[in-house]
Amino acid sequence: MDSIRILGYNQYQEMSAMSNSRISVSWTTLRHGLQMAGLLAAATAGGLVFRQLGFPETNIVLLYLLAVLLTAWMTRGYGYGVVASLLATLIFNYFFTAPYWSLSVDDPSYWITFIIMTATAFITSALTSKAKLNAQNALQREQEIKTMYALSRGLNEQIEIRQIARLATEVLSSAFHCEVSCLCLDEKEQPAVLYAAQPCQAAQALPCDQFNSDTALNSAAPFTCLPLQNNGIQLARLKLPAAAMTAFSESDHQLLQSLCETLTLALDRFRSAKQKIRSEEEAAQERYRSNLLRAISHDLRTPLSAIMGTSEMILDMSEAHDPRHDLAQDIYQDADWLHSLVENILSLTRIQDGHLNLHLEKEAAEEIIASSLDHIAKRAPQRQINVSIPPEVLMIPMDGKLIQQVLINLLDNALKHTHPQDEISLTLRREQTEAVFTVRDGGEGIAEKDLAHIFQTFYTTRTRQPDAQHGIGLGLSICESIVKAHHGSISARNRTDQHGAEFTFRLPLED
Repeated sequence: MDSIRILGYNQYQEMSAMSNSRISVSWTTLRHGLQMAGLLAAATAGGLVFRQLGFPETNIVLLYLLAVLLTAWMTRGYGYGVVASLLATLIFNYFFTAPYWSLSVDDPSYWITFIIMTATAFITSALTSKAKLNAQNALQREQEIKTMYALSRGLNEQIEIRQIARLATEVLSSAFHCEVSCLCLDEKEQPAVLYAAQPCQAAQALPCDQFNSDTALNSAAPFTCLPLQNNGIQLARLKLPAAAMTAFSESDHQLLQSLCETLTLALDRFRSAKQKIRSEEEAAQERYRSNLLRAISHDLRTPLSAIMGTSEMILDMSEAHDPRHDLAQDIYQDADWLHSLVENILSLTRIQDGHLNLHLEKEAAEEIIASSLDHIAKRAPQRQINVSIPPEVLMIPMDGKLIQQVLINLLDNALKHTHPQDEISLTLRREQTEAVFTVRDGGEGIAEKDLAHIFQTFYTTRTRQPDAQHGIGLGLSICESIVKAHHGSISARNRTDQHGAEFTFRLPLED
């Protein structure tokens, strides 16, 4: 599986971080600076009161340590605590050591006091800032885990794409305290369902065309679109207010990235499960159809053989000018056509079930051609087929009965799509290590729109002659399956020398 991508997200995150730093740094610095100054001023005021009351200097030092500790707790990072530690020492020296109202020091012992006071304030500030940061990180991780768990658990319980979209919008809007909309796409990457949610409110379904109604995908847009894709396939699009994303912290961006990846995996899993169910249903329908066709074909086989045998006996017993002879001839031809159709259906069901067992033996190609022509002669005795074979005998490893069926189907297809006076030819030649069979006709040829589908099951064209029996689109499909089972190839095209179609299949001369 390719890595999950949130298109444009990384670029937007960089732009958002830069904008966020420019907007918020000045106000944060001012606020924290005022807090630090206020705490130090309060400690100084308290120290002056303590001095008037005759309290020892150690109590005043503790006031400044308390101010430094509160500064570290109320501000962000270590910097304000360090600055507060240094300022507390300087202010204590200025107001509470002789000479007063001066930074000069008359008593050298105060230097030890200043060093210890500064070190103590610095360590206290660092420990407090670290404890505060750890507490904030722990709380933030707890919230992120809860959000991820809520989304993951909810996605595992959803079985419809509509439910996934609704859950995603509700979780994201609650996590980031902003409006969120989610547009899920179908297999063709077309809008399927759209949901939008306000913070701590139930999501609402909206018409899909509203997703881009008020949104331009650029940095000045009121909303920012985050398309989600996996394996190069776009699955959904999220839309969040640009102003809210500008205020996101780095951890917010990471959480959004994780939530988007989880949502993408869920959508991909949902789509895969849906495709699997569809494939299983199609396979089951195909099995039912194959079983039905096989049962019907087996039941028709015996009476058709009896009809063909009886009509052939009547043909032998009657004269050519006898009306019964023509009637028996028609019965035999129709029964033979039905028998061929039944054989094709049985072959199709065996191929689809994977039960096409080849009995490969080296057989002379000329004998297979002769047997096929005898069969066609009974079906259309008035038609002439030109045959061209090489002087050498080509021994081909094949299942003779199946290859004969291929030739019969191709010749029968030529009979259906030509007039009685049109030419039909069957050619066999050798090309290096392959035997090449070619059936040509002088009919109207194959329409360009039909060439790409000519070997598909149940695909039929409308170019057959009016008096020809109608097929059901199995013959050529079965030809392709049989030839491929022999590790050969088959193709169809229109003739270049004249009008008409040309079918060619190749079989290897060696096993």
